[in-house]
Amino acid sequence: MNTIYETVDPADIDMTVIRKAGDIVSDGGLVAFPTETVYGLGGDALNPESSRKIYEAKGRPSDNPLIVHIAEFDSIYDIAADVPLEAKLLADKFWPGPLTMIFGRKPSVPLETTGGLDTVAVRFPSHPVAREFIKASGGFVAAPSANISGRPSPTSGRHVMEDMDGRIEMIIDSGECSIGLESTIIDLTSGVPMILRPGYVSERMLKSVLGEVAKDPAVFGTAVSGQPPRAPGMKYRHYAPRGVMTIVSGDADDVISYIRGKIDSRTGGERIGVLACSQDVPGYEGADIVVDMGRTDNEIETASRLYDALRRCDGENIDVIYSEEFDTPELGMAIMNRLIRAAGHNIIKV
Repeated sequence: MNTIYETVDPADIDMTVIRKAGDIVSDGGLVAFPTETVYGLGGDALNPESSRKIYEAKGRPSDNPLIVHIAEFDSIYDIAADVPLEAKLLADKFWPGPLTMIFGRKPSVPLETTGGLDTVAVRFPSHPVAREFIKASGGFVAAPSANISGRPSPTSGRHVMEDMDGRIEMIIDSGECSIGLESTIIDLTSGVPMILRPGYVSERMLKSVLGEVAKDPAVFGTAVSGQPPRAPGMKYRHYAPRGVMTIVSGDADDVISYIRGKIDSRTGGERIGVLACSQDVPGYEGADIVVDMGRTDNEIETASRLYDALRRCDGENIDVIYSEEFDTPELGMAIMNRLIRAAGHNIIKV
């Protein structure tokens, strides 16, 4: 397949490109598009064949549900069987934006889109190109991240090209994503709203609107064996680089000392990479690559650099990756959720 590659300026949107992309989706094809979180791989959410194509292009297990993206709040009533008051309160505060809400599914949404579940995940993104693309595509776009399943999510058009060139009809490149982590997912189908995936909209922010909020144990653990995932990213290995990754947790001096010991004692041709906060970067001299993850007082900087850092390690053919712990006040839960899954829960405390 010859993938069309188009660049669209969010400040001056070329509607000719957007209409072309919308026609592709309406005809059952797939288009990668930018959002404020990560790039999405979009197809017609109400067309079961389109959803099957998404799973095939990603190599994604078909029981891993897709998120339906909308561009107008009222569209939710066409796909959600029950929209509680909490949804309107959250939408007033965080939509359009990086929050996904889970509702009961209306029959208009095929089971191929929901991973066989009777619930539907819905998001209203804030990125202007995403919103115009969704409108041009019919208003309901199913979209997971636009990467090969299990790989680090794409936060630039270049990342999408690495994984999707030749697999889909079109890629829309609008530069770097501003947030760089997938949306927060909250389940509104049970008694107490439950966080299924942490993101930019933090637990504190959700509690400021809803009061009581629960967290699914799978946020930092693993999903229950034999049960289908209730939201993207809950069951399968995600965000993973090719090298073996370890998170090192503890006091800063002890973490640096441990990782330096691993660098100095390596044998053979093993290539080592390190993910570190800005002030610690000089401490890892001798590593093959040290990725500056930003200052400890700038959480969004760390979040936005995460997936690019993992892909840079792949580009440098890194065999072993050591990452510091980034347990920051607001985004720490989201950052560490991604790191822990990327590392396959491989954490060493020093």
